[in-house]
Amino acid sequence: MRRVFILVLDSLGVGAMPDADRFGDAGTHTLDHIVRAAGGLDVPRLAAIGLGNVPGVTGVREAVAPEGAFGRMAERSPGKDTSTGHWEMMGCPLTEAFPVYSEGFPKEILDPWLERTGLPGFLCNAPASGTEVIERLGEEHIATGKPIVYTSADSVFQVAAHEEHFGLQRLYEVCEVAREILTPYGVGRVIARPFVGAPGAFERTYNRRDYSLEPPQDTVLDRLKAADVPVVAVGKIEDIFAGRGVTQSIHTEGNADGMRRTIELAREPGGGLVFVNLVDFDMLYGHRRDPVGYRGALEAFDRQYVELEAELREDDLVLISADHGNDPTFTEGTDHTREYVPILAAGPGVRGGVDLGTRESFSDLGATVEAALGLEPSGPGQSFLEAILP
Repeated sequence: MRRVFILVLDSLGVGAMPDADRFGDAGTHTLDHIVRAAGGLDVPRLAAIGLGNVPGVTGVREAVAPEGAFGRMAERSPGKDTSTGHWEMMGCPLTEAFPVYSEGFPKEILDPWLERTGLPGFLCNAPASGTEVIERLGEEHIATGKPIVYTSADSVFQVAAHEEHFGLQRLYEVCEVAREILTPYGVGRVIARPFVGAPGAFERTYNRRDYSLEPPQDTVLDRLKAADVPVVAVGKIEDIFAGRGVTQSIHTEGNADGMRRTIELAREPGGGLVFVNLVDFDMLYGHRRDPVGYRGALEAFDRQYVELEAELREDDLVLISADHGNDPTFTEGTDHTREYVPILAAGPGVRGGVDLGTRESFSDLGATVEAALGLEPSGPGQSFLEAILP
């Protein structure tokens, strides 16, 4: 059985979509603006595959003879968040956006949460930057035992708490209760945001957990699993799909660890899908508006990708993409941005120089995965497998 690797460079957008102004994101371009703000970008392997040939990309030099296929994908769903992007990739676009709570969460949500958990209360309950809010309220949280509740422009109920003073397992438990309460409201994710350290030096950890709604219909992952095709989730993929359609899950601690585990998987026999989310691009650099750090992370990924290539078999297929944008130079808040995402197809058997153009939906990626693994694509996407394989 062939293997397919999906590498999601979380938040690497490649230019504002035509409706970006409706989301307050006109003029954004995560990749090009990183290059401009950080003074360049050295990603020779991605460039050779065709990253600079993606429509709308000007910050990376075009390859004269790209070794892979290249293009960009438009998001059909009305959103710009993790769940919406990943679900659409796997053939489950949304017709309605998740609800957001720009004024904080109402009493009818918070009161039963406090009652069921026995919490003494909460802090914040407003849109906030995760790093800023723990710096501002972390000491009070430790003193009172009240967790920090905050949200963003996404449909998320985030709970920050100190791993030692509050307890990591307790944080997970109160988030599980919140997930139950919030499911009828359609809130996309509950996120446990643990941190450690002392006032003035708090740091978030990789013990984050996402508690997602289940996708409203079958996804490519569900169909692969039903057909006995292995589906290995690396990073937060299992959380995003609420555990559905996954046969093996590997928790990771950032990009480097995620790529290391992916390289180890490539050395193993067998086939199926390896679905990888590399969260640091978004969590550490996009949201924190750090283009220099984002540049460094892309360059580190490029080097590790070379290591992955050395382990690929003749019929392996690698698809590199993103789930939304998060332009670190955009000064309007610290949230995701409504952008096209790149699609690069590579591997020993992939035809080079194929221009995939602008795809109408992220679902084209999932349809291609189904076709590559022997299934008849049954979702809304259009497979481009025949275009990229000789």
